[in-house]
Amino acid sequence: MREGNIQVNSENILPIIKKWLYSDKDIFLRELIANGCDALKKLEKLTLVGEISGSDTKPRINVVINKENRTITIEDNGIGMTEEEIEKYITQVAFSGAQEFIERYKDTIGTESGIIGHFGLGFYSAFMVSDSVEIDTLSFQSDAKAVHWVSKGETAYEIGEGERTTRGTLITLHIAENESEFLEESRTREILRKYCAFMPCEIYLNPKEQTPVNDISPLWLKAPKDCTNEEYEKFYSQLFMDFNPPLFWIHLNVDYPFNLKGILYFPKQTNKVEVMPGEIKLFSNQVYIADNIKEVVPEFLMLLKGVIDCPDLPLNVSRSFLQNDGDVQKISKHISKKVSDKLHSVFSEERENYNKYWEDISPFIKFGCIKDESFYDRVKDILLLKTINGDYLTINEFPKEADGKIFYVSDENMQAQYVNMFKQHGLNAAILTHMIDGHLISFLEYKEKDFKFLRIDSDIGDAMKNGEAVGDSDNIIEKFKASLENSDVTVKAERLKTAEIPALMLLSEYSRRMQDMSKMYGEAFPGAKSETTIVLNLENDIVKSIPDLSQENLKLVCQHIYDLAQLSHKKLSADEMAAFIGRSVKILGIVAKVGN
Repeated sequence: MREGNIQVNSENILPIIKKWLYSDKDIFLRELIANGCDALKKLEKLTLVGEISGSDTKPRINVVINKENRTITIEDNGIGMTEEEIEKYITQVAFSGAQEFIERYKDTIGTESGIIGHFGLGFYSAFMVSDSVEIDTLSFQSDAKAVHWVSKGETAYEIGEGERTTRGTLITLHIAENESEFLEESRTREILRKYCAFMPCEIYLNPKEQTPVNDISPLWLKAPKDCTNEEYEKFYSQLFMDFNPPLFWIHLNVDYPFNLKGILYFPKQTNKVEVMPGEIKLFSNQVYIADNIKEVVPEFLMLLKGVIDCPDLPLNVSRSFLQNDGDVQKISKHISKKVSDKLHSVFSEERENYNKYWEDISPFIKFGCIKDESFYDRVKDILLLKTINGDYLTINEFPKEADGKIFYVSDENMQAQYVNMFKQHGLNAAILTHMIDGHLISFLEYKEKDFKFLRIDSDIGDAMKNGEAVGDSDNIIEKFKASLENSDVTVKAERLKTAEIPALMLLSEYSRRMQDMSKMYGEAFPGAKSETTIVLNLENDIVKSIPDLSQENLKLVCQHIYDLAQLSHKKLSADEMAAFIGRSVKILGIVAKVGN
């Protein structure tokens, strides 16, 4: 065996970088402006330690578009570069001047410098949209000369004395013919708004503008005690263009064991049926990286809105890097814990408000319980169930039937008859009508063995019965079943306390769940067959009359009772509805004749 070094063909590396460095071309502006911010931050740090005398010039970055010349220029009045520094930092691919600066001055400025650059590749993003790039720079050093550098994106470049007379750096991009979109001011403004809205140095688009396009002191950098409710709400509406005020928020401010700042908002859900997606923006040192990075922010928290600023993350962060980074996993767990802590705080200190918020925050909490069992363990005692009476109770507070049964409603309109019966007899049921609730029920039964969920139309509790079935029940059942067109249905008879209802349709919880799974996955599951049971009410006068009806009226009445029970259980098919309407007209005709 012998050792060797991998060789990189310099002729091929730049075309690869130009094409594959970033997935989105518009990111070039972020990278070049971030470099400008670093130059200004370096100037600030060196001024603080006395290596540079103070300057009256206000730090700023100018972005100028010249459509006629097909150029975009990015200029800063920062530290500038010497010819040797250009040779070192620009012409050596992947050599980070920012990292070298931090290492050189770590004893005087510390490692928390606010300097952005990490890998020394960002400058080359300019060639993704340019035929050639020029640099004109003048270093802060008193004996430095201006330098001019130009490259067409190949390994060859030209460097020599420049004409710049003020400290700082001007980068000129000669935009390629097929990238003309970036010469439109509206497009450039859009990119600046996306990537640079909170960069730490003032950015101006075109010299005439007096107002920077960015906010250098975003709210998340302030201490929570120094922020007002009005500021939180204003920041939320400006950032997300959502003029419904958030319910409440969490201000993250962590210095140890990692650096993390941010604000997470609990938005008001405008759609009560489907989960509305949230938006969490990830920043590094106030520089935008991406939205909804689930490796940093747990997936279930993506239903929230907010910003997370992690200075330790590089700008060209990859998800594979995040998945394998131990610190990132700690950050994710910390954010999850802070959210659960906030929920507990609102529950214990503002229970009435917590109840009011529940319809809006419950989708994300339920999703979080299902996705992260550790989150469930932290919030299970504040997981609420809304009752048919409009109250909000924790699972421990919720009244349970024998064997820990909790009845629930999945469709308040369709199951209204059952709900009314429950209310009449002092029974309670949970309203679980959201699309995520079916998954939640299964999860809760898996986690907690002391209770089981049953839909309100799956069983009849003893509290709704008026004693044992007696008298002519067997005869009624036999005649009713013989009159039905559907021979698969099971027919039973009970004495119900509610005499007005002739019959109820029941479907076992197991059968219904198997049917739902069959629909979801497109294949049959054991027990998915419809095992419906119609329960005739022996206290109802119409049912009592079944043995005395003529053969013609018997079939008419029994089939109508059956369809009425179905209507309270599910939607009728088109053929069933047509038959029901025709039968209703016929019954009205009979009633009209009798009335005459």
